Formats: sequence, C-alpha cells, structure tokens
Amino acid sequence: MKHISVLVPSGNSIVDTIIAPYNLLNMANSYSTQVTKSQDKPFKIDLVGLTLEPVVYQGLFSIRPTKTIHEIDKTDLIIISPISGDLALGVKQNMEFVNWIKAQRIKNGTELASLCKGTFLLAETGLLNGKSCATHWTAHDQFKQRYPKVNLLPEKIICEDNGIYSSGGAYSILNFTLYLIERYFGRETAIWCSKIAEIDFDRKSQSEFIIFNGQKDHTDIAVRKAQEYIENNFQDKLSVEQIADTVNLSSRSFLRRFKKATFNTPLEYIQRVKVEAAKKQLENTAKSILEVMYFIGYNDDKAFRTTFRKYSGLSPKEYQKKYNREIAFA
Repeated sequence: MKHISVLVPSGNSIVDTIIAPYNLLNMANSYSTQVTKSQDKPFKIDLVGLTLEPVVYQGLFSIRPTKTIHEIDKTDLIIISPISGDLALGVKQNMEFVNWIKAQRIKNGTELASLCKGTFLLAETGLLNGKSCATHWTAHDQFKQRYPKVNLLPEKIICEDNGIYSSGGAYSILNFTLYLIERYFGRETAIWCSKIAEIDFDRKSQSEFIIFNGQKDHTDIAVRKAQEYIENNFQDKLSVEQIADTVNLSSRSFLRRFKKATFNTPLEYIQRVKVEAAKKQLENTAKSILEVMYFIGYNDDKAFRTTFRKYSGLSPKEYQKKYNREIAFA
C-alpha cells in the first residue's frame, strides 16, 4: 500500500483547503476498489501535523492530524496545504515541515504537490529553484521577491515539473486534486470524482480570475508615480519616453527600474491596466465589445482581442457572456 500525506500546517491554516483534498482523495481511494475489484485500497491517506494537537482556524474550526512527521518514515506523495495571513511568519512557524519535505524528497524521491500558498513552504526547501510553479495570483509579487530562482507561471492553475506539482489559489485546489487523482488513480476515477463532486474537469488557467491592482509592494517612489500616471491616463496613447519624462528619469533608467519594481515592462503594465478596465466595463455595462475597445484606448480590433485573451484567458465576448449578469441570465 502506498502512502499520501496531507499536511496540516501550524499557525493560520485554512481548514477547508485541507478537508476538501482529503475527502476527494478518500473518495478516489474507495472508488478505485470498485474499478479493480479489490478489497484493498491502493493508498493510506493521513493528515500529517507537527504534533497531534488540533489546529484551529479563525477560532471556530479545528482539524486533528492523524499522524505526525515523526511517525512517517516514507511517504509517496506530500500534499502541502496552504498557509495564510503573514506568509513570512507562516513559513517560520512551519520550518519543521520544510526540512521534513526536503528530506523525504532527497531520501525517498517523494513527489510533492503544493496547494495555493503552500507553494511558499515548498519553495523554502530550495527544491523549486530552477523549476516552474504556480501559486495564488494575490501572492505573485511577494513570491517573486522571496524566491527569485523559481520560475513562477502566473496564469497557471496547475503546474508540473519533474514530480513537483503546484496549483493556483483558493478553490482551484479542487481542480488540482482531480489532476492528482488522475495522476495516481487513473482518468476513469478522476472523471467519476469530478461528476460526483460536480467539479469542472481539466481547467488549466487562473487568468480570468486575476484582478490587476498594480504591483505596488516596492519602495521606488518614481516608479510608483509612473504607475499612478499610467492608471490615470490609460485611455491615452502612452510612450515610454513620455512616462519617463513625467518622473524625471531617462528612458533607459526608467525601463530598468520599472521592470525591477513591478516585474512588468511599462508596455505590459499599460496593457494590464487597460484589460482590467475593459473587464469592469464588460462586467457592469451594456456596452458592445467595440465600445469597450474604444473606451480603453484601442483602435485595432485584433490587437485588443489578442491582448485581452493574453491577460484574461478568455475572449472579450466569452468574458462578457460569463460575467455580465444581464447577458449571462438572458
């Protein structure tokens, strides 16, 4: 019998992101016995903590580990549950997990799967250096700053790199767990779990869920002023030289500092601001696609649609149909 460890982090754990994967995995475990006509379940699944003491979430809900890391010599898959709140503090509180994860990978070749901001614990091991991963879009900037050697793929809900799996955020963990179920139990079992739990199957991108608020978690005052200038004038035709001039920087210095502070080029930043404005128009108004295009300062229909899909994962029409209430319920 193989073994799966679902971690129960110390500190501010999110209980439902532990329970949901645990329940889905057990559902898959039970169904697989029907498929194989076997009385033995293929996996032993444990909730693994640093101690056996219950972990309490928001003072209301608690979850009790079934095993501690000290009781498990070998596990085949570690599912690294999310931490929340102060992420630096969360990593510090769970360094025993970090060391155990690293040891299991090196000693036993254990596969690793991080859910949402559990990616911070995974990255802290150093095992992600030079590899690709996903995490919740609200933590992208902080992750890039803390782990610059990791190739973060912001749009991905699911990422796999040499036996190390990671996912986007929040309840996309359900889609990610189905992905892991397919990997470990087979596609038939994964589809069955998808139908019973009514979870979308094969969803790959979190782009449509990202709300772009601008990457302002930095200390470069000139770049911050440039960001504000872009956000206040996104409908105009903006150039790098023009924006650099407004903050008294040379174009070369401005480009370097802007990319370092925001992880975007000025052009990418302008495009993302425009697309976010377009999304709000498509969600909340009865404007046509062309009217929205002109509103955000685009005149080229093809360029607008291409840029919109790049940052939202959907075409403008698909986005409007999905998120505009009047159209969605028409």
